[in-house]
Amino acid sequence: MQSIEQFQQRVRAAAADKTPLRIRGGGTKDWYGQRLEGEILDTRGHAGIVDYEPTELVITARCGTPLAEIEAVLAERNQMLAFEPPHFGAQATLGGAIAAGLAGPRRAYSGGVRDFVLGARLLDGKGDVLSFGGQVMKNVAGYDVSRMLAGSLGTLGLLLEVSVKVLPRPFAETTLCLELPEIDAIRRLNEWGGQPLPIAGSCWHKGVLSLRLSGAQAAVDAAVRLIGGERMPNPENFWEALREQRLPFFGGADAMWRLSLPSTTEAIVLGGRMGETQLIEWGGAQRWLRTDLDAATIRRTVAASGGHATLFRGGDRSVGVFQPLAPAVARIHERLKQAFDPAHIFNPGRMY
Repeated sequence: MQSIEQFQQRVRAAAADKTPLRIRGGGTKDWYGQRLEGEILDTRGHAGIVDYEPTELVITARCGTPLAEIEAVLAERNQMLAFEPPHFGAQATLGGAIAAGLAGPRRAYSGGVRDFVLGARLLDGKGDVLSFGGQVMKNVAGYDVSRMLAGSLGTLGLLLEVSVKVLPRPFAETTLCLELPEIDAIRRLNEWGGQPLPIAGSCWHKGVLSLRLSGAQAAVDAAVRLIGGERMPNPENFWEALREQRLPFFGGADAMWRLSLPSTTEAIVLGGRMGETQLIEWGGAQRWLRTDLDAATIRRTVAASGGHATLFRGGDRSVGVFQPLAPAVARIHERLKQAFDPAHIFNPGRMY
C-alpha cells in the first residue's frame, strides 16, 4: 500500500518547485471538467476498507479503493450507496466518485454525494494531513469541509480517506412505464413528488416516462395501483444503463449539456426536436440536452428559468465547462483554494 508519507514527500516537493500535480484514481472521469494538467499523482495504491459497521450504516475506506469493491461488500449486507455514483469504467475509485460529486437516478429522492459524506482525511497543499467530520467538525470559517470536498474535483487536496453513510437496499422495487408528452410528465412528477410515494428514480425521453418505485412491498403495490402504467421487464439493466450513460441517447457527436433546473420548470425550448434531443431525470430537476447550440444561448435560456448549465461531454471547452461564478462566489472559491492549496499545485484549471 502506498504510504501517506510518500504522498507527503511528493506534495511538498511539488509545492517547493511549483510543479502541478494531477490527482488521478482509475481515470474513468478524465473527460469531466476543464482541462488536465500536471504530473499524475496516482491514488490507486492507497486502497482498502478501513472500517465497516453495517449496524451503524457507515463505511470508511481509502481513496484508491475500487468503487466496485465497496458496492460488493455493501451488497453482502444488503446495503448500498444511496446516491448511486456512476462508474464510467471498471477502474472507478471511491475517491474519484467523491471528488467528481456525480450521482445517479436515486439522487433526487435519497440525496446527493455530499449528503452522505460524514468525514474525511485530506492531504493539503502544504503536505499536512487534516481530519474533518466524525463529530461534524468545521473549520473556523464555518465550512463543513468533509462535505465541501464532494464535487471539488481534487482542487483542494488529496482525499486520503472518507467515511460515507450507507442505506439498506429496498425490500421491493419495480419500474412503471407511461406514455406521456413532456409537459404532462413534468406536471405529474411534481404532483407525485408532493405525495408520500416511494419514488426512487424517474426518466422521461421521447414520450415515455419511466418511474422506479422502491420500499416496502405494500407501499410499492399501493403506488402501482395509483399511478398505473406498464411494468418494465428487467428494470435493473435500464437504471444501470441510465446511470452509466450507456443508453443510445447519450451517444452521438453533439455536445452533451447537463441542465440543473427547478423541478417545476416547464419544457425548455432550445430549437430542434426537443423530445429526441432531451432526457429528463430527478423529477424534472436534471435535464440532459444534446445540441450544437452556442453556450451563451443555452446558459441564458436556462438562467431565465432559475437554473444553470454544465458542458458535460464534448463540445468546445473554451466556453467554460461549468456555469461562470458570480463575483462573490468566485472570491469564496479563491480563498478556499488559497487556504488549502497555497501553491496551486492540485489539479490546476480543472474547474475554473
